[in-house]
Amino acid sequence: MKDIQIGKYTVGARHKPFIIAEMSGNHNQSLDKALAILDAAAAAGAHAIKLQTYTPDTMTLLGAHTIEDADSLWRGRELYDLYKEAHTPWEWHETIFKRAAEQGLLAFSSPFDETAVDFLESLNVPCYKIASFENTDVPLLKKVAATGKPVIMSTGVATLADIDEGVRTLKAHGCTDLILLKCTSTYPATPENTNLQTIPHLAQLFNCTVGLSDHTMGIGASVAAVALGASVIEKHFTISRAEGGVDAAFSLEPQELKALVEESERAFLALGHIKYGVQKAEQKSLFFKRSIYVSSDIKAGEAFSKENIRVIRPGNGLAPKYYDEVLGKVAKTDIKTGTPLTWELL
Repeated sequence: MKDIQIGKYTVGARHKPFIIAEMSGNHNQSLDKALAILDAAAAAGAHAIKLQTYTPDTMTLLGAHTIEDADSLWRGRELYDLYKEAHTPWEWHETIFKRAAEQGLLAFSSPFDETAVDFLESLNVPCYKIASFENTDVPLLKKVAATGKPVIMSTGVATLADIDEGVRTLKAHGCTDLILLKCTSTYPATPENTNLQTIPHLAQLFNCTVGLSDHTMGIGASVAAVALGASVIEKHFTISRAEGGVDAAFSLEPQELKALVEESERAFLALGHIKYGVQKAEQKSLFFKRSIYVSSDIKAGEAFSKENIRVIRPGNGLAPKYYDEVLGKVAKTDIKTGTPLTWELL
């Protein structure tokens, strides 16, 4: 699979994981808080900050639906009001993108309708993210693909056929750089319904770069995903879950994001390649292998026995595999206790 260039970052299996901090609506309609979240993401070592570009009116209609799901964090809320609270005002985008550039962060967004794509194009975003709930919106996929920019698409709430149609649509309309993210669209998701083993299968099936859009608590699932081939990790982010926000309950805090950046990189580096034998870094440790030593003083001509030789550390004597062969043989000369046994002494 080829590498994908997103701004200054090269994303792919041979490169360190690309970590995206998803701001979502955790700014609570405060631009100052949005900028503070961005600054904290940069300080934690994230590579990108992601927004969501929509308005309540591009998402739904007032009175269309009240959330009744008992498990939802937003139970009892009017859908329109939720989007009004959660959306990032479009007039903030340019300020946020400018601040991101100053902080060395890439900034991009998930558009939720075609007008959002036109708006984001005017800001020259480096790539696009397709949210799980939009991965079957064929007109939107065509519009995004036509920009020719890299596309990151989440695969939540989609059948395999849906994903295949989405991929085909994107590729047929101009997308040449595609990243698919395994995603479970529940908030929060549980480890049990995350199914990370899908990640290598997704990569093989669609011959593309893959990652994880992670809605679980903590960083364990994300680090494990890297070990399974994830090149991109997306996590919701806030300064403090206690401050609230539509996605705050399952968002990482700064120290957790910092840990994610560090531990996912460690997981990537630890993958290495298939390697057997004594590595260069292990050479000094050979000393701590066991070997055969004289455990009681031996006179010349005396037979080696279980009473006068032992297998102990360090590894300066004969290898333990020769223990049975040595038993019964005789000493060539007097040997003191603590002497490593060698063939010359037999």
